[in-house]
Parts: sequence; structure tokens; C-alpha cells
Amino acid sequence: MNQAQGNIRWHPAAITAAERERSKGQRGAALWFTGLSGAGKSTIAAIVDHRLHAAGRHSYILDGDNLRFGLCKDLGFSPADRAENIRRIGEVARLFVDAGLIVLCAAISPYRRDREQARALVGAGRFIEIFVDTELAECERRDPKGLYRRARAGEITGFSGIDAPYERPEAPELRLVGGPSSGPDALAEQVLAHLLAQHILTGT
Repeated sequence: MNQAQGNIRWHPAAITAAERERSKGQRGAALWFTGLSGAGKSTIAAIVDHRLHAAGRHSYILDGDNLRFGLCKDLGFSPADRAENIRRIGEVARLFVDAGLIVLCAAISPYRRDREQARALVGAGRFIEIFVDTELAECERRDPKGLYRRARAGEITGFSGIDAPYERPEAPELRLVGGPSSGPDALAEQVLAHLLAQHILTGT
């Protein structure tokens, strides 16, 4: 234990997580969208967020790229930095869930161990792993940021699915099969249906 840890203690809030949930009429949950770059994670998360907002729900997006402009701007893409990146997103997600919000985390998060650590932070029953299962060939065809082209040319290294691993989820709560025949709106509907089935939106 370092000196700082020895000088701090947890200060409990006057309002419980259950009270915050009751005031919102929903259960706090972290929807963790994982998949290759270009799989459609951010697009699907944005549609779900928009529909939740339109329905009067309380949600927020933690997008992996966006967080690298601020909270995680000091991190690179080494395995250690990726692990720290996911740890930080998981810690922030835990706070949002405690506040009774539905937080949509869209990040490649290529390593199972890191995703499981995020699950442990958020807590059982509150972490919903959503695997956006889009084939590598389709992700490369889309290549929205031109990253696959640069990775294939050797201009960038450590790119998940090319010269760095992507460990597929073994038992995600929800698997969305992306591709030319399944648009993001239809996949977003699957997410919303899952939230209803799990009573996230009813708060019961």
C-alpha cells in the first residue's frame, strides 16, 4: 500500500444506487460493445443511445476513440496500454451504472482478460457483453478510417485482427452478426429487445 492509499477512505453517499434507479425507472447497466475496428460498434451504440433518449431513458456513450482525446490520451496501443485503457473505461462505466444510467461502451477491447476485469468492476448482472461479430473481410471492405489499408502497408503496427490478436468472446450476453445483409438499425433493435427481456428498462 502506498502513502496515498493509506491516507484515504471510502466516503459513502447519502443516496443509494437502488434509489437512483427508482427515480429513473430503469436499472443501471453497462453495455459493452466489442469487435474489430469497423465492425459497427459505435454506429450501433449511437442508434441505441438515440432510441433510449427518445423513450425518455437515461443513457450515455463511452466511445473508445473519443476517450483517447482526453481520459486516455496518454495511452498507446501496446498490450499494457490497451489493458489500462479498458481498466479506465471500466471504472468510469462502474460510476455511471452506480448512478443508475445505461452506459454504452464501444471499444475494440481485444483481450478477454481485460473485458472480464471490466465485468468484475461493473458487477454481476450489470455488465452486458455485446459481440459485434463482423467478419474481418467485411471490416476491411468498410475501412472507415483507412486503418486496415495502413496496417496492411505496414504503416501502423499492433492493429487488432492484422498483426495483433483479437480474442473473440466465448459466451457474450448478446452476439450481433454484422455484415452487408444486417444493417445497424436491425442490430440496434436486438439490443433494445435484450434490455427489455433483462428488465433493464423496466427497473424490476
